[in-house]
Order: sequence, then structure tokens, then C-alpha cells
Amino acid sequence: MGLHRVVGRLAMALFAKALPAMGETERAALEAGTVGFEGDLFSGRPDFDALMRRGRASPTEAERHFIEHEVRALCAMLDDHAIDEARDLPPEVWHYLRKHRFFGMIIPREHGGLGFSHAAHAEVVAKIATVNIACAVTVMVPNSLGPAELLLRYGTEAQQQHYLPRLADGRELPCFALTSPYAGSDAASIPDRGVLTERIVDGRSVRGFLVRFDKRYITLAPVATVVGLAFQAVDETRPEGEQDLGITCALLPVPTPGLQIGRRHRPMDSAFMNGPVRGEEVFVPMDWVIGGEAQVGQGWRMLMECLAEGRAISLPALGAAMQQTALFVVNGYGQVREQFGLPIGKFHAIAAITAGIATRLYATDAARRYTAAALDAGERPSVASAILKVQLTEAGRRAVIDGMDVLGGKGIVAGPKNLLGVAYRHAPISITVEGANLLSRALIIFGQGATRCHPHVRDEMAAVAQHDEAALGRALLGHAGHVVRNLWRSVVHAPLRGRVPQALTPEARRIAKLSAQYALSADLAMGLLGGQLKRMELLSARLGDALSHLYLAAACVWRYDTEGDPAMLPLARAAIHEQLHHAASLLRDLYANLPSGALRRLSPLWLRGLGGLGPLRDQEVLALAEALRTQPALVRRLCPDVSRPKSGGLLDLMEALDAAQSVSHEVDDLNRALRRTGSLEAVARRSRRPAAALAYLRAAERVIAVDDVESGASAARPRLLRWILGRG
Repeated sequence: MGLHRVVGRLAMALFAKALPAMGETERAALEAGTVGFEGDLFSGRPDFDALMRRGRASPTEAERHFIEHEVRALCAMLDDHAIDEARDLPPEVWHYLRKHRFFGMIIPREHGGLGFSHAAHAEVVAKIATVNIACAVTVMVPNSLGPAELLLRYGTEAQQQHYLPRLADGRELPCFALTSPYAGSDAASIPDRGVLTERIVDGRSVRGFLVRFDKRYITLAPVATVVGLAFQAVDETRPEGEQDLGITCALLPVPTPGLQIGRRHRPMDSAFMNGPVRGEEVFVPMDWVIGGEAQVGQGWRMLMECLAEGRAISLPALGAAMQQTALFVVNGYGQVREQFGLPIGKFHAIAAITAGIATRLYATDAARRYTAAALDAGERPSVASAILKVQLTEAGRRAVIDGMDVLGGKGIVAGPKNLLGVAYRHAPISITVEGANLLSRALIIFGQGATRCHPHVRDEMAAVAQHDEAALGRALLGHAGHVVRNLWRSVVHAPLRGRVPQALTPEARRIAKLSAQYALSADLAMGLLGGQLKRMELLSARLGDALSHLYLAAACVWRYDTEGDPAMLPLARAAIHEQLHHAASLLRDLYANLPSGALRRLSPLWLRGLGGLGPLRDQEVLALAEALRTQPALVRRLCPDVSRPKSGGLLDLMEALDAAQSVSHEVDDLNRALRRTGSLEAVARRSRRPAAALAYLRAAERVIAVDDVESGASAARPRLLRWILGRG
């Protein structure tokens, strides 16, 4: 008997008990998508040649023209405050979106769409979101969460021919109904039920499903003309235990008998359309099932495979937009606003916020752009897409909160002059949708990562499921060698595999070392806890977050290499350092909480070097902030998507910063003189360029101004006084 079989026989019972139970829906979720560079990081052997081979996505001539003309024109139509107050986009904006096929960006040209790449799609969403998030959400949903991608991949030819041209030109506006009141994060457990039946339709017998459903949080539902629906298909004619056919996806035209669009939801009082969808005894012919009868029961797999792409585009683009807007506002406002005789951007507390937003933006946007390039190369990186969703939305939320701290009183007064107030309200939405971040960190990033990215775990699970002792033995022996190699790399030497930019060689070596330490730690945690790790979410979330920070750090190396701009080197180094610091801290926290005293005592042996991965020094942080304050080109490189709106505080800030360029050497003196005299004209006359100085001062005054409204009490007082005098 071979060694493989002996090892497998001895381990089979233990592994069958230790491995977590897995249903078909969970298996479909874990196996969705492909594995890219994140797999190298999880295994402890990052191949930087593979990373650097991924070229930067370059827009086509048609994509660049659309972004520079149609998208720019759309942004100039958007008034963030007016849209927020009206709680809807203006009719002319809806018309413009349909006319220029914003809802058909991912639909190929042969079906009437724009046929854009993932990178171009993301850039469009990000640019719109810097001006108005509600419009960005309206555009992004049909292109990533709507049924277009499902139709492209799984639809019948008849379904594609009918729906895709109509979706592309906006004749049909879609929504997709998945979430139920009793199945939110656990979407695979939707209770909505469709029973296989037959109905007479137009004089002929038609097979289909009689469906009851109750869905909520459905974006675009109030204005949708076609509803994508996920339900549990059932065949009651089958024997007990064989009746469930599985989750099935269908398209229902609006109106359909029994289909009801409920009263509108207002997530954080946002202007984008959202609401519930319900159905009582709705007949869904088999022709309405996406892909026809052959795809009955395949809906969960379809959704998971499509989410692997969509999750990497839309919400990460919103997160990038929030960060870019916050950095532009904080850095710009820090130059315009003066207190205690200094521009507030020079104060260390605000400088640290500015540098922090910038370093996180560099890293998260590097990962977003790298993953978009991977998608355009044909990959479907499900683990990486979850990393992006979590990291970009969290960074967007933090950037807006930091920005509100800097704006102070101006940030909390509602009105068109508010620079971040609407974005501040929107930030929690992106954290919640498409898989709550709390869930994604533990279950998707680490849970799916352990299954898909680890070189041996998937083989072990398959061998146990098939009760194949020889296969289990081979996998276990390979796994043991993998652990020993990562122990060696952690303690002795982790070689740098592949070419990296010479300026970032020390950082790349640290990534390689920390990757090996991470891989060893993940194996020790899985070996110690087995299936329990699935339920110990605080531990698995740390492992998921550590992998995320490694991915972002590696993406920074790729970004610096592809952009080739030496001026960005300090920012690239700082961004990598910050991400590795977070990953190292998470590994230390992991060992501090493992239920094994031996591992806690021994961990310093293979976590050597983590002590040098502390936070950035104050001197480095302040130097970055000063570079951002004095070098507008750096901010433009970091915030390429910030666009000019129709009106409002962001436009005022843009005009102030533009005007400041003409009198850049006098801005500080102008602000201090204005504080002493209070006369714009008098201050401007003392400048070497009075006209330019006056233009700057007027724009700066608009930037620091806040909005006011007539209160009910103030409005009533004259009427009350007239009434009193009249009685007298």
C-alpha cells in the first residue's frame, strides 16, 4: 500500500469530521470565478512577473470620446443639491441617459449597446459619482446588477434579441429582485417559491411556474419596466425530497398580472429609485426563465458568477469617487480656509488627514484598476472583487468622515454650498449592499480564498467528499510540504520572484516575506480550528483583511510600474508601507486570539520582521501633505475622475483653486489681509495682479460661505406683530 493511501486512510475520518459541512448553494458561491494574483499571495509565493505582465487598461478611441464629451456633458447637467431635494433626477437627465445609451455600456454593439470595457465602465461611474451619487447608482445598476449580463451569458437567442437592444437604448429599464425580508445576507435561502405548473395562454398549454414572492431594497424598482426575479423552483409532482429544483432566474415584464411594485424606499433619503417588489400567484412562462428550461435551478450559480465581475466595478467605483472627492475637497479647502493666521491645511492634524486619504486612495485605486485590467483580460476574480468591494467602500466612507471633520461647521449645514454632506449620507449604503462588508470579510474573502486560492485545500475537500483515500493522502503530503516551505520563508528567507521597479524592490521583498507569514498563519489557524474557523468570524475576518491589505500593497507596485511617474514614488512607498502595517497588525492580533498558548508563544519565531512594519512616521506624513498642498499635479493624478458639476459648493471650490493659480504666491497673504480688513476690493488692490486676486477672493468667499433658510418662527413673527398691532 502506497504512502499516499496510508496517509489518506489514517486522516479520512478526522478530516471528514473537521471539514465544515457545505451545501450546494454555498459550494456554488465558493467555486464561482477565477483566481489571479491573490492566489499567489494566499499561497505565500507571489510571482511579480505575473503581476507586472498585466498591462494597464487603455480606453479605446470611442470610450475616450464618450468620457470626454457625453460624460462631461452629463456631469455639467447635474446639480447635487437640487437632485437631492427633488429626490429624483430631472426629466432632461433621464432623457439624456437613454439617448446616449448610458444604460447599455456593457451590451455589445451588435445588440445596440456601447460595448465598453470594464475599465471604461468603471471610469464612467466614478466620474458621475464625484458629482452626484444618485445618478451614478442609476447608471451602474443596469450595467452590473441588472439582467443584461445574465442575458449575455445565459440567455436564449430569442431573449437576447428581444431584450438587449431595448435595454441598451433605455426603452426597458431593469431592476433585479433577489433580497427578501427574511433572506438578506443569506440570499441563498430566499423563501420565494415558484411551483411548476401549466396554464392555457392564448389557447395553448404553456409550462411555467406559479410564483409568490416578496422582495425589498430593489434599486430602480419604482421605475423598472422589466423585473429580474430569483425564486426557488419546485416540482410538486416529484417524490418527497426531490421536489426542490433550485434557485431560478426569470425576467418579468411590467405590468404582469399579480406583480406589484410597492411604495418607494428612500435609503438615507437618497434620490436614486429603490423599493419593494411583490407577487401573488404570478405565472412565469418557461420562456421567461433566463436561459429557458435548461437553466431552471441554475440561478444561484449564474448570480455568483456574474457578481464576481459586477462586484469589482460599480461599488468600488463609488468608493474611489468618494475618496477622490474627499481628497480634492480637504486639500483644496485647506488652502482656501484660513484660521489663526494660517491656511488650515498647514496644521498638522489636518495635514495628517490629507495624507491619510491620499495614501489610502493610491492603494485602493491601484487595486481597482489592476482588477479591471484582469477582468478585461477575461478573468473573473471573485475573491479579488470582494476585496475591492470591502476595501473601496470602507475607504470611501472613512474619507468622507475625515473630510467632514476638516470642514467643521460648514460640513453640517445643509444646502447647495455643502461640499460633502450628501456623500456623507450615502456612504453607509455602499457598505451594506452587494454583500454586507461584515459578511464579506470573513465568509467571502477568507472563506472563498481558503477554498479557491490555497493550493491544496480544495483537493482535500474533494477527496473527502468522494472518500478517495489516495487523493486525500496526496493532497495532505503536498499540504505538509507547503507548510514547511512557508515556515522556511517566514523564518529564514523569502525569495523575490520576478521583476519589480528598482525603486520599490525593498517594498516588494517585504510583500513576499509577509505573504509567506500570512500563508503559514492561515494554515496554522485552519489546522488548529478546522471547521470551527468558519464560525469564528473575528479570526477569519482578520485573515480576510490581511489578505486584502497584501493585495492592495502588491497593486501599488503594479501601479507605480505601469504609470512610470517618479513624482509618485513617495506616495507609492507610503501607500505600500501603510497596507503592510495593517496586514502585520492583523497577524499579530490573530495570534493573540488563537486558542493555543503554544502558537501564541512560538509565533514571534515566524513573524520576524513585523516589528519594523509600524505606522508611517509623522515626518513622512507631513511631507506628503505638503507635497499635495503645493503640487496641484499630484492631486490631479490622484483625482482624475473629479468632474465639474452644474453648480454648488464643489464648483465654487474648483473655481477658487483655478483662480488661485494666477496669484499662487500671494494666496496666504491675501487670506490674512482679508481677515484683517474684510474688504475684497481693498485687499485685491494691494496685489500685484488685482483682477486675478479679486476673482480668487470672491471665489474663496463663496467656498467658505454656508447656506441659510428662513425659519418658520422668523417668517411668522411679522404676521404675529401685525395681528397684535391690529388688535390694539
